[in-house]
Amino acid sequence: VTLVESGGGLVQAGGSLTLSCVASGSTLSINVMGWYRQAPGKQRELVATITNRGGRTNYADSVKGRFTISRDRAANTMYLQMNSLKLEDTAVYYCKASLLGINYWGEGTPVTVSS
Repeated sequence: VTLVESGGGLVQAGGSLTLSCVASGSTLSINVMGWYRQAPGKQRELVATITNRGGRTNYADSVKGRFTISRDRAANTMYLQMNSLKLEDTAVYYCKASLLGINYWGEGTPVTVSS
């Protein structure tokens, strides 16, 4: 499975961005997909996950009510709608897909929130 993220960039605090992750390869076997982020000097952390079949979602407390994860199974694409962005949302955002006990990661897309 190959994952390619896009949509990152520079945005002012309070603004919005939508990230996309396109999956290719053995996508039918994907169980769960998710967004993670890593800020400078910090560990990578969970942002949100979504199950591939049921569309069940899970969010980190820090983004609940501001971020929305979704997926288009037909297009093999996952999205992260980010609203009301804060300075602390600045990080590289990574897409992850889990299948058959293996995790696959994208290269990441940077998001910078400015004041």
